Amino acid sequence: MFVTTLLVNPASKSLETSMVEALRNAWGGGELRWLAEGIAAEFEHETMPDNRRDVWAGLQSLEVDLVVQPVEGRKKKMLLADMDSTMIQQECIDELADEAGVGERVKDITARAMNGELDFDGALTERVGLLKDLPEAVIADVLANRITFMPGGQVLLATMKANGAYAALVSGGFTAFTAKVAAELGFDENRANTLLVENGKLTGDVGRPILGREAKVEALEQITARLGITERDVIAVGDGANDLGMLGRAGAGVALHAKPSVAAECDIRINHGDLTALLYIQGYSQAEFAS
Repeated sequence: MFVTTLLVNPASKSLETSMVEALRNAWGGGELRWLAEGIAAEFEHETMPDNRRDVWAGLQSLEVDLVVQPVEGRKKKMLLADMDSTMIQQECIDELADEAGVGERVKDITARAMNGELDFDGALTERVGLLKDLPEAVIADVLANRITFMPGGQVLLATMKANGAYAALVSGGFTAFTAKVAAELGFDENRANTLLVENGKLTGDVGRPILGREAKVEALEQITARLGITERDVIAVGDGANDLGMLGRAGAGVALHAKPSVAAECDIRINHGDLTALLYIQGYSQAEFAS
């Protein structure tokens, strides 16, 4: 059996019953279940529709996300999440670069690296090099004044953890940021790169080995083995090219507001919903959300 979930940005509440029912009827679906009125609905059906990609493309113009997946095993035991532009709305290195006066140069490199046009390790070391001599105290200022959480993240963590799931934050960014974000959102652990500091200033380098695409896959392997669960039990979420490895291996790999080249390689793409979409596609209703 398969389940189709349709959802929109929660702020819009624009998911129309007639649209959902028309698709259910066309695909021979069963009972329609509203997970959140006007926001998310689902129905089950026996076969994978051949035209699902065309339907997905048509619904994108209406700002509706569509996810089709097997019913079995959809509720996951672990969340594996990227941080920058996923759990938070910014790219931390870009915010630091603004403070260092090299913002535009670094943002261009970041965008190209996240779209898969540049080698991640090389792009990271080049960008960090441009931050040399930036006072370490700037990190705290950026955390306090520039970093905001992605909508739905706190509810996602609270709900999954209330249902016994484990949560890991794995970032190609920096531990100075992941430690605080993980603590505030309720992640069980966090992994990231370490900015090197001497005499209160950034040295322009990071600790080795660099945590990039392969390190995120290793985190998936290591944590699932430690917990005694399988990779199928994991829902992973990210937006950049360095996330593709873990998105491809996880039971559910979600490209959230992702770069086009990244979204093209993922079956589950959320372009309009927020992080609560990860709960809806697991079958949670809004009434089951934890505060």
